[in-house]
Amino acid sequence: MNKTTILSGLGLFLAAAVLAEPAYAMHISEGILPLPWAGLWFAVSLPFVALGLKQLRARNQAEPHLKALMGLVGAAVFVISCMPIPVPTAGTCSHPCGTGLAALIVGPTLSVVLASIALTLQALFLAHGGLTTLGANIFSMGVVGSFTGYGAFWLARRLGAGILVAAFAAGLISDWATYAATAFTLTGALHGQTPFNSMYLAVLAAFVPTQLPLGILEGFMTAGAYRFLSTRRPEFLTGSGLRAAGCELRVDDNPVTDKGVI
Repeated sequence: MNKTTILSGLGLFLAAAVLAEPAYAMHISEGILPLPWAGLWFAVSLPFVALGLKQLRARNQAEPHLKALMGLVGAAVFVISCMPIPVPTAGTCSHPCGTGLAALIVGPTLSVVLASIALTLQALFLAHGGLTTLGANIFSMGVVGSFTGYGAFWLARRLGAGILVAAFAAGLISDWATYAATAFTLTGALHGQTPFNSMYLAVLAAFVPTQLPLGILEGFMTAGAYRFLSTRRPEFLTGSGLRAAGCELRVDDNPVTDKGVI
């Protein structure tokens, strides 16, 4: 299993490197944020990365398959977030994120670690995003995307929603929340004399034509991937992300017969 997972991850990485659009800067581009603001977002994001690394070490002994699973999910996050649609008026790009799905499989704290690795590789080798803006991108896609996606799933299940409805909500909310956070980051650093609320709404509006349908698409993608895993490899879902955050599914949960299927 480990060899297959490693080869699959390597194949996904190489495919992304070949197919990615090098002409466009992805995420928040290098040089967009003033250095004090860039430093602030590093300071905000690093504790979440440290927490994820600490949890990774703690869980690794109890879950022998975790490293292989992390490699596979990390490759998926890398590829999913390498599909940029430029938003010229916002200084960034729209794209799916994958961190909502990652949070359901490995847990939101480990999803932050995976997003951090994916964003670093994209900044170094694909010119997607930047190194000075890495902290801001980790915050929006890794921290906000992971925790809001997981929170949406958790809340939907607590309200009685079916598994796939909850997974759809995780992908949708994770995607939209990521871009709400990106708009907040850009506005805070760049609004100048313009009222914060006015600029924030303008940046959000710039994302709407691309991110509205992308969020819905990511919701369906998350539900589809979740359904596949729950029918083929349910141990990935009952043993990792959900249990780690106190929302473990029952083994008899069935995405085909459960209510609320989409």
